[in-house]
Amino acid sequence: MTTQFDVKTVPLKLYNTAKRHKEVLTPLKNNTVALYTCGPTVYNYAHIGNFRTYIFEDLLRRTIQFFGMNVYQVMNLTDVDDKTIKGALAKGVSLNEFTQTYKDAFFEDLRALNIQPAEAYPAATDFIDAMIQMIEVLIEKGFAYRGGDGSIYYAISKFPTYGCLSHLHLEDLQSGASHRVDNDEYEKDHVADFVLWKAYDEQRDGNIFWESPFGKGRPGWHLECSAMAIQLLGQTIDIHVGGIDNMFPHHENEIAQSEAYSGKPFAKIWMHAEHLVVDGRKMSKSLGNFYVLRDLLNQGYSGPQIRYLLLQTHYKTSLNFSLAGLDAAKESLNRLNGLIQRLLEIESTEKGNKVDLLIKQALISFAEPLADDLNISVALAALFDFVREINGLCDANLLSKEEAEQVLELLKRFDMVLGVLSFEKAVETIPQELHEALEKRLQARKDKNWALADQLRDLIISRGYVIEDTAHGVRLKKGG
Repeated sequence: MTTQFDVKTVPLKLYNTAKRHKEVLTPLKNNTVALYTCGPTVYNYAHIGNFRTYIFEDLLRRTIQFFGMNVYQVMNLTDVDDKTIKGALAKGVSLNEFTQTYKDAFFEDLRALNIQPAEAYPAATDFIDAMIQMIEVLIEKGFAYRGGDGSIYYAISKFPTYGCLSHLHLEDLQSGASHRVDNDEYEKDHVADFVLWKAYDEQRDGNIFWESPFGKGRPGWHLECSAMAIQLLGQTIDIHVGGIDNMFPHHENEIAQSEAYSGKPFAKIWMHAEHLVVDGRKMSKSLGNFYVLRDLLNQGYSGPQIRYLLLQTHYKTSLNFSLAGLDAAKESLNRLNGLIQRLLEIESTEKGNKVDLLIKQALISFAEPLADDLNISVALAALFDFVREINGLCDANLLSKEEAEQVLELLKRFDMVLGVLSFEKAVETIPQELHEALEKRLQARKDKNWALADQLRDLIISRGYVIEDTAHGVRLKKGG
C-alpha cells in the first residue's frame, strides 16, 4: 500500500496528570519509552475494573508502537502486602505458594484479552534488598525515621512538593500527622507519614518476614513500586501509569520517596484511567455485580469481545459495564470480522478507482484522534466509516483481489492498536447431510425432477444455508 501519510511524523500527545495538560511524548533514550504500569496485588483473581486499567495500558503501549517508538514496559506483581500475607496464613501455606495461583491466573487472563506481554514482571519479594537499600539512603538523608512501634516512616514534611500529583496541599494533610496508618490500604480519609518498613508483628505476620538493619519486618506497599521501577527502568522514567484510585496516596508517595532518594524527577508523564462501574453502580460482591474475567468467559463471551468493550471508551471517562454493552461489543466485532471474511473471498481482477484515497483518508482519520491522548472512540468511528465504504464497494463488485489485500493490510495496521480482529479465513463446517442434499438436488435438476429439486432446496434453506453459484461451481454458504 502506498500513501504519503506517515504516522511516524505525527506527534503523540498524552495528558499528564501532574501538569494537568497534554504534552508531546519524547522518549528520554533511544526512541524507547520507559513505561511503568501498576500491576495486580496477587491475593485474588483480577476483576474487570482492574482489566479496564490494564487494557488502557495495553492501548497506550500499542499506540506508542503504532507511532514508531519502542516500549520497555515494567508491570509489577505485588506479592507481599497485608492481603497476601493474610491469605497465606489463613490457608497455612507459604507466601509464594499462595500468590503463585493468582499470578498464573493473571497471565492466563492477559492472554485471553490479547494484552501484549510487558518486558518485565517483577515480583516485590524479589526486590527486598533494593528496598532495604532505598530505606537506608532515605534515613541517611533525613527523609525517614523510626517510629515508636519500630517501623520506619517517611516524613512528608521533609518533601515540600508533596501533593504535586494530586494537587493536595501539605498543610491540609498535616492534621493527621500524629496518626500513622499501619496498613497498606489506600482508601483513607487523610494521609500522614507513611510506612517504608513495617516492623514484624507475630499475630499479624506469622512466619512471613525478612531480616533488615531495621529489624524483622517487610517493606511498605508504596516503597515496592519505587524500588522496582528504579532498578529496572532507571531513576527517571518516561511514563508511569495506573488507575485513578492509585493516584493518591500511592503514586504521590512513590514520587516523594523516589525523588528524595535519587534527587531526580521520578516520571516525566503520569497517566490515570478512570473507574469502571457496572450498570451505573460501583462494582460490589454484595450487589451481585462483581465480575472476574472467567465469569464472563464462562457465560460464553470471548476475550476479544470483552477487550473491545473495555477498550472503546476514552480512558479518562468512567466506563459503564453491562452485559447489554457486551452484547453490543459482540455485534460490533462481528461487523468488523464479517468484512474481513468478505475481503478474503474476493477473487476479481478488475480494479476500481476509489480504494487508494479511502485507505489514505482512513489512516489519517484513525491516527489523528489516537495521537490526541488516545481518543479511541473517535478512531473507532473513523474505522466504521471506512468499513461502511468498503462494504459498499463489495456490494457493487467494485473491489479487486489486490485492492482487498490493500484494505486487509490497513486493517492489520489498525489491529496493531486494537488487538481484537481475526484475519484467519473462517473454515465453515457444513453438516454432511446438507452436502448430500446438494448433490441430490444437482442430480434431480439433471433428471428434471423439479419437485424434488425444490424440496431439497427448501431443506437447505430451512437449515440456514443458501445455494450459491460460483466460478468453481455450486456451493453451500451460511445465510444472512
